[in-house]
Amino acid sequence: MARRGAAGGAVDRKKRADRRTDRKAARGSEGGNVCEPVDGGLAELVPDRERRRAWTLTIDGAPQSHVDLDDPAYLSFEYQRRIGHIADLAAPAGQPLHVVHLGGGAFTLARYIAATRPRSTQQIVEVDAALVQLVRRELPLDPQARIRVRATDARAGLGKIQDGWADLIIADVFSGARTPAHLTSTEFLAEVRRVLKPGGSYVANLADGPPLAHLRGQIATAATVFPELALAADPTVFRGRRFGNAVLLASDVAPKIAELTRRVATDPHPGRVEHGRALADFTGGAAAVHDSDARPSPPPPASAFD
Repeated sequence: MARRGAAGGAVDRKKRADRRTDRKAARGSEGGNVCEPVDGGLAELVPDRERRRAWTLTIDGAPQSHVDLDDPAYLSFEYQRRIGHIADLAAPAGQPLHVVHLGGGAFTLARYIAATRPRSTQQIVEVDAALVQLVRRELPLDPQARIRVRATDARAGLGKIQDGWADLIIADVFSGARTPAHLTSTEFLAEVRRVLKPGGSYVANLADGPPLAHLRGQIATAATVFPELALAADPTVFRGRRFGNAVLLASDVAPKIAELTRRVATDPHPGRVEHGRALADFTGGAAAVHDSDARPSPPPPASAFD
């Protein structure tokens, strides 16, 4: 039996949330950022001058997420657009998915999937409890979205999810702008594969710069666990000319390379997709990473966020 007044209560909560974010948008239009210390440093929500209820989240000056509350299907950051393409191709359009997000940020990709695939069930695992509280308060989720947020370590949270639950696992975890070492190993990826359904996909946001040793090592590590890999990045990152993001896709089934390549190539900031022999050549014989020798990803150069 439906609880009396439940639907109306959800609508009222959404209206109140919209009024709160309207007030914040007005404050932002006057130049007022929202700053608050969180476990990972100083978090700042910076209003987007071109979008009425859009914000960029930074932590200690490093951009983390961009959210448009009026249009959650809008993805501003290049790497998030690439992950969005992979989510779009994970199943027929509109079909609900079971998704795990390792790393929450401002919940941008969870909002995207909720908007493009209604009735999806999603779990966000974010270790920074203070950040979770800030985002929930300042950028509230749609109360009707099926999104659960757990404030715990990504690997520990993944360990609590049942075998074969997820269609898609997205890893976008940074601590001090570096991916923690325990999320870079074959043992971690074995846990990822345990949680994925057959045919499911793992997507990781990786950051590296010349000589790309971390990125090559992560590809080699994924290759020990998954038979099918693809990598999407800016051509200058592939060539080792600058520090940047690369999106790794891993699965036990062949990805839709042609369509992914087309989408990435026609983005506002066009990228390139490598797979198969070309990706193996790019990896260049790098060794897989294990828990015993895992290291965090390299720190970005001081100029990376200028």
